[in-house]
Amino acid sequence: MKFPRIIGRIVTLAMAALLLAGVTAAASASAAVSAAGTGWIRLAHLSPNTPAVDVYLYSFGDSTAQLVLHHVGYGTVSPYEPVSAGIYSVAMRAAGASPTSAPVLSASVDVAAGNAYTVAGLGPESGLRLQVLHDDLTTPSGKALVRVIQASLRQHVVTVSYGGQVLASNLAFGSVSSYQAVSPATAAVHVAGNGADASSSVTLAAGSVHTLVVLDGTNGVTIDNLLDAAGSGQAPAGAAATGFGGTAPRGSSSPLPWVAVLMAGALLATAAGLRLRRKPRLAYVPRHHA
Repeated sequence: MKFPRIIGRIVTLAMAALLLAGVTAAASASAAVSAAGTGWIRLAHLSPNTPAVDVYLYSFGDSTAQLVLHHVGYGTVSPYEPVSAGIYSVAMRAAGASPTSAPVLSASVDVAAGNAYTVAGLGPESGLRLQVLHDDLTTPSGKALVRVIQASLRQHVVTVSYGGQVLASNLAFGSVSSYQAVSPATAAVHVAGNGADASSSVTLAAGSVHTLVVLDGTNGVTIDNLLDAAGSGQAPAGAAATGFGGTAPRGSSSPLPWVAVLMAGALLATAAGLRLRRKPRLAYVPRHHA
């Protein structure tokens, strides 16, 4: 029985489409698996009179640092680092100190999947502490979220407003305000203190989450606008895909996506073989010699 060439081509194309779909599904499944159970941590040095430090991030029970930041100076905030959910410890040492020396400060953070955290060195050098802040990633519909970290030692107490709306009133040095929902706009952030009066234009888009850090600058206080999340419920902004210390996302440990690809490839090969086997053979006609 003849097998029309057109049917063979249709089957081949269909199998190729299935193979492509299998590859796409495998990539999607791999991305989903690598994202599952992931949280985010960023580290900040916000103590004005504390010298530069080295900051280490350890996974619970592992003495090898997963992340090391060297010579982190005042006002520095790292990008978010994606990490597997679990318990971590953050250790702060003087810049250049031996990694095996006793840390000046340490703190633990329990990272939950889908959550983000900022571990910040806050306060004066004499009372320096590591504070774990739970960063919000979700905003009310049509709104932006914003909070304030008061890291100016020159101004012990400040009041911060955005477009006339007070975000933090009489916020003491080393303190962190709660998040507030604001209408999206480009408006002036105003910082007022004892003799301080600084303003900076800031854009807060709908669905975005921000942290405003009040810092000591060369000529008074300055405002650093940190974008925590670009969209409500999205992964934190600035997450490093390759990581600082070898924490790049790894491939899926599940074999299911690749089984789908292999099955699609097998079907493709089977269809091609079937088409070849059913191709009509030329009849042999003996030649007559004169």
